[in-house]
Amino acid sequence: MANKKVVVAYSGGLDTSYTVMYLAKEMGYEVYAACANTGGFSEAQLRTNEENAYRLGATKYVTLDVTHEYYEKSLRFMIYGNVLRNNVYPISVSSERIFQGIAIARYAKEIGADAIAHGSTGAGNDQVRFDMTFLVMCPEMEIITLTRDRNLSRQEEVDFLNRHGFKADFAKLKYSYNVGLWGTSICGGEILDSKEGLPETAYLKQVTKEGTERLELTFEKGELKAINGQRYDDPIAAIRKVEEIGAPYGIGRDMHVGDTIIGIKGRVGFEAAAPMLIIGAHRFLEKYTLSKWQQYWKDQVANWYGMFLHESQYLEPVMRDIEAMLETSQRHVNGTVILELRPLGFSTVGVDSPDDLVKTKFGEYGETQKGWTADDAKGFIKVLSTPLRVFYANHPEDDNV
Repeated sequence: MANKKVVVAYSGGLDTSYTVMYLAKEMGYEVYAACANTGGFSEAQLRTNEENAYRLGATKYVTLDVTHEYYEKSLRFMIYGNVLRNNVYPISVSSERIFQGIAIARYAKEIGADAIAHGSTGAGNDQVRFDMTFLVMCPEMEIITLTRDRNLSRQEEVDFLNRHGFKADFAKLKYSYNVGLWGTSICGGEILDSKEGLPETAYLKQVTKEGTERLELTFEKGELKAINGQRYDDPIAAIRKVEEIGAPYGIGRDMHVGDTIIGIKGRVGFEAAAPMLIIGAHRFLEKYTLSKWQQYWKDQVANWYGMFLHESQYLEPVMRDIEAMLETSQRHVNGTVILELRPLGFSTVGVDSPDDLVKTKFGEYGETQKGWTADDAKGFIKVLSTPLRVFYANHPEDDNV
């Protein structure tokens, strides 16, 4: 394999560390370790990743920062669509993996790699997301998955690294975490027992705030643009600020149970203050500013959008069509949403919007009508009842419902 180039999707974890070292030391590949950052890595973690990649034998290490691309091409549409898988989970990990895979594939093509590798096992969804992305974008490249193909145990990988002088701490922890811009997923521990929940100590962000606090989120054409009156031109900074405000209340904690791509049920805990607050506020604003049928059809296509994202179908052409519909639906989603935060939850208080459809010259619900007369109302109701009157006139025996 001398002089053959392989790009490893490198996270710095055990599986990808083993992959880098084995391909370099045992198979003679020229290894390019590429860490695709969608907003979940700190600067310190990225520096450690770079140092370790060279210690493992990589020829070159690169960080591919695709955080803003991830927002522009995925997160903003998830906000437009109020996307929550099974009405619970903000699709944190799965949406990230797609864009990490795309970034790795793009880099592999750029350097003319012969192969591309990742550390996924054969028991999860990520193998599908990476493989499908690489098969579409780099069809000429071999896909190498040592952990999956050899069914390696953690101990086998640790032993190999230790034998070759790499002594980093890869101790098996009770919980495993995937920290990202759009939430943190938690696996292991009590989650493996269907009747158990997670203890407070399992969460990375503890509840430290008491009482209540008002939070004002301002949207322009469906995008978050201001927090408590302060404008944010960078959407990533805005998301992180909402997380900073909401996380100390423990907002956004929940447990998701769903169907995996490979067919088995999966269970994951998560903490996602920013997604839950932003989506909650955005959905509330849409109730004021969108028509009944806009809301209905948005819900239908958004459900499919989230499902396709989760199941590695981001590159399916219909996703661009759904995105176009979601984007145009946001042209009147403008205004400020007032939320009240409290430990482990929040409430929607009100909305101040120039596009508020509740404010109308035609009348106030339950109070006064200005756009029709009493006779108009009686005629409308009579016409509306016509299908029912026709049915029961023909089937009087059914009127005992």
